[in-house]
Amino acid sequence: MTVRVVLADVQPLVRAALEMVISETPDVEVVGEAATGAEAVRLAEELDPDVVVMDIRMPGMDGIEATRLVTAGPGDARVVVLTTFDDDDYVYAALRAGASGFLVKDMALDDILAAIRVVAAGDALIAPSVTRRLIAEFAGRREPAPVPAARQLGGITDREREILTLVGRGLSNTEIAAELVISVATVKTYVTRLLSKLDARDRVQLVILAYETGLVTLPR
Repeated sequence: MTVRVVLADVQPLVRAALEMVISETPDVEVVGEAATGAEAVRLAEELDPDVVVMDIRMPGMDGIEATRLVTAGPGDARVVVLTTFDDDDYVYAALRAGASGFLVKDMALDDILAAIRVVAAGDALIAPSVTRRLIAEFAGRREPAPVPAARQLGGITDREREILTLVGRGLSNTEIAAELVISVATVKTYVTRLLSKLDARDRVQLVILAYETGLVTLPR
């Protein structure tokens, strides 16, 4: 099965570089390119891609609003944010808007290609090391979570709450298994249950929910 991708980036050179490496890959193809958020939304609706690689800083509609519209739209497109992490204050907002992760512009092109496949397969692109940096940087800049968010945890068990806390701390399934002395398969089962019970699309949303409900807090 070929992964169909829309590239949305204000920089033509970035799009050209990604298109070049993707064109040499038999299982991924670029079906559209956009230089603005509005164009990205339009192409997502018209072409129904599997993945939209979304820049944050684009003229007119930015990548955050475009991500919100794409993920709320009628198609099944998943969004990965394309950003310069060190100076971009909008990544967390993009994840809350529905993005399934993010790519850093100075990543190797082959790594970006692999990330596209990961997201297309239904996973979230949020490696443990990235989770820690990302959440530490952005989660503490918001207002405290509203009461309804905390109530979302009312239907989960104590063990599921423990697993969610560790996911929120950025631990991988393997690390969680080692921490709790259980199998990786068992951890995967618990994560799947959490996704279902909390109506979360992917691991990114579980991380965000762990912070919004106060299970994980930033050190002061």
